[in-house]
Amino acid sequence: MLKSFDFDAAVQAPFRMQPGLRRLASGMPQLTPVGAGSRHQREKLAVLSAYASHALASVAGFDPTPALHALATLAAQEHPGDFAWDGRCAQALGVAIHDDRVSDQATGAFGLGDEIGRCLRSLPDGWRLAGLLSLAFVEDFAIIDGASATIPWIAACLPSHWAPAAKVGRHFAEVHGPVADNAMLVKAGEHLMRLVCGTDRWERFVWNVTRSPRLNAHPALADHTPWATDAFDDAAAPRAWFRSERQTFIPVPLRQQAVFTIGVDCTPLVQAIDTPARAERLHAALDSMSESVLAYRNLTTVREPLLAWLAARR
Repeated sequence: MLKSFDFDAAVQAPFRMQPGLRRLASGMPQLTPVGAGSRHQREKLAVLSAYASHALASVAGFDPTPALHALATLAAQEHPGDFAWDGRCAQALGVAIHDDRVSDQATGAFGLGDEIGRCLRSLPDGWRLAGLLSLAFVEDFAIIDGASATIPWIAACLPSHWAPAAKVGRHFAEVHGPVADNAMLVKAGEHLMRLVCGTDRWERFVWNVTRSPRLNAHPALADHTPWATDAFDDAAAPRAWFRSERQTFIPVPLRQQAVFTIGVDCTPLVQAIDTPARAERLHAALDSMSESVLAYRNLTTVREPLLAWLAARR
């Protein structure tokens, strides 16, 4: 799990599908620079190089410039050693983006040669600053429009079983329509969208137990094989992973917008649940899930062996 993921705040019983927003403490960063040669950057680079249309989506005519500039400004403020921005030119990973043009100075960042530069040049016009931000940081990004309660722009290389093209431009209620036990979320939707587009900074956490270690879970690219019947037979090394998300909101109040950041990680379950207290918390949360939530999270068939595995670690 990323260090910014708050396990105790995220894993609660009884489990409820709810907003779970909390104000960010002063000085708490919202972005996480990629590690040298990290799987986040490599998976993102693979997506943007070969499947950019899966990751990048925008409503026709929407101008993301003010929100992207707010994101780039925050990136430079939080991590000046990793990202530079002067209002027109961005620099990171040995690449510079100036007015949507990629410089010819791509270096061997992280041993990737000029692959990053080639990837950014291949992106559609208007997407290269977003591409550089995506490759420089762990997080994916979307822009929320508080006035219409919609998401008009998305750059998500590592989605959790959803497709950006299917979500872009849709109302909050439509976006969360497939979510199990979603009444509380949908009821609060428009209020939440206006709230996160105000002046305060917010964060929330999402998690699941999955059968795949891959960060990119786009429905067109994800592994759809069912859970193995013996996934928990080896108690020391179960074939299961703890998928976590830290989501934050960067306000762009003059536009009544916010940049939605999604920091995904996927850790072997045996490493994530490394104390009896964590095993107890996760057991209680899973044990309280409704049948519809278990089905939505693809946990129905492994509920009993997973609970038994957790019980043995309490």
